[in-house]
Amino acid sequence: MTLLEKTIQEATAEFELRIPMSYAQFLTELNEDVHAEWVNGETILFMPPTPDHHDIVSFLLALIRFYVNHFKLGKVLTAPVEMKPTPDSNSREPDILFVAQENLYRIGQSKLEGSADLVIEVISPESAHRDTVDKRREYEAEGIREYWIIDHRKGKESAFFYVLADNGRYAQVIPDQDGIYRSTVLANFWINTHWLWANPQPSELEAFALIVGPDELINIISQSRLTGNG
Repeated sequence: MTLLEKTIQEATAEFELRIPMSYAQFLTELNEDVHAEWVNGETILFMPPTPDHHDIVSFLLALIRFYVNHFKLGKVLTAPVEMKPTPDSNSREPDILFVAQENLYRIGQSKLEGSADLVIEVISPESAHRDTVDKRREYEAEGIREYWIIDHRKGKESAFFYVLADNGRYAQVIPDQDGIYRSTVLANFWINTHWLWANPQPSELEAFALIVGPDELINIISQSRLTGNG
């Protein structure tokens, strides 16, 4: 372990660490498993996620990936995959990002070389301002079509959904009275925000079955049996 890696390991165990660094250094001096972002000439190193943060990311990742793969809508990626929309932009590592089928060419060998179509960030104790202000402004300017912010912190449980309007600005979309939000990027996909805070939380398969409905679920089961995957 190098001195830099040891410093990173010790620092991120307790708090967020910022190190002045060029983008070239960011690419060469950090271990690929380190969760970090390069922003305005600094590398930001993050503390390990809490169990609640991990659980929500895992649930959303599995559910959305299952849906996207079934309907062949594109590809779902997760941190620490780097997203750098332009050569001059900041380098971010969203918790979850979706790239539509027609934009898969943006996925390079080492990073997403362009904007995702949908980005999801789950707020950590130190990331509230970064996720709700800094990243929202960046993602809006970079043309990311849909942005979800999930706050799982005790007593602050909430979800915010932003959709890029025709004027290039984000418009906030409020879930309906039942807590359901319908995505504009993922065709016919919806999520009940109450699932995120439920204890116990529904399984990804249960949530998927509710989203697609009984007819599509029967079709999936029938196709699975025909292909020998059931």
